[in-house]
Amino acid sequence: MRPSAEVVGAAPADLDVLGEVIAVAFHDLAPSRWLIADPTARSAIFPGYFRLLVAHAMAAGLVHTTPGRDAVALWLPAGPGVPGPLAGYRQRLAEATAPWTGRFAVFDQTLEAHQPAGVAFWHLAILAVRPGFQGQGVGGALLTTRHRDLDRDGAPTYLEASSPRARDLYERHGYTVRPGGPFRLPSGPAFWPMWREPRARIGSKEDRREGGHM
Repeated sequence: MRPSAEVVGAAPADLDVLGEVIAVAFHDLAPSRWLIADPTARSAIFPGYFRLLVAHAMAAGLVHTTPGRDAVALWLPAGPGVPGPLAGYRQRLAEATAPWTGRFAVFDQTLEAHQPAGVAFWHLAILAVRPGFQGQGVGGALLTTRHRDLDRDGAPTYLEASSPRARDLYERHGYTVRPGGPFRLPSGPAFWPMWREPRARIGSKEDRREGGHM
C-alpha cells in the first residue's frame, strides 16, 4: 500500500481536523447547498457540524483516517437493537447548526427513512477526502481496509451516494443501488441508496486481483 493510502484509526485529538476535512470536501456538493445555500455561512457552520458527526461515530462506531489526516471514513452500526443518537446529540446539533437546524433535521429524517429495515448492517455515513488528495486512491484504501474486516465478519454495508460519480465509485467496490433508488431530499438533490453484501474473499480469484492494486 502506498504511504499516501495508509489507513489508521482516528483519535479524539483528531476531531477538529477531521471535521474540517469533511467540511472542505463536501462544501460544494448539492446536498450541502441544499442544507445551507449561502457559501459563507456554509463555511462557518460545516466544520462544527461535521466535528459533531465525527465525535458521534468515534463513540458509537469506527472512524478511519490517514497518517496525514487528509481523509476520513465514518462507520456506524445500524439495524435492530442498535441505540439511537447519543445523549445530548440533538441539543449539540442545534448548537452547531442554528439557525438552519430545521433543515439539518429534515436531512437526517429523509436519509433515515430510506435505510434498510429489519436487518443489521454497517452504515458508511461519510467518506471524505481533502481536495488535493482526491483521485489518488485514498478513498478506495479506506473502503478496502474496512471491507476486509466486514467480509471476514460476514457483515453487509449500506451507504447513500450523493452523486453519479460517487455512485460509480461505490459500484466498483461492490455496492449496488437498492430498489427504489434514487430518492430525493424535499425539493432537493438525489441520493442513491447502496448495499454491499460481504464477500468470501480468502483464496478467491477476485481477492488475488484486488490485492494487486495495493
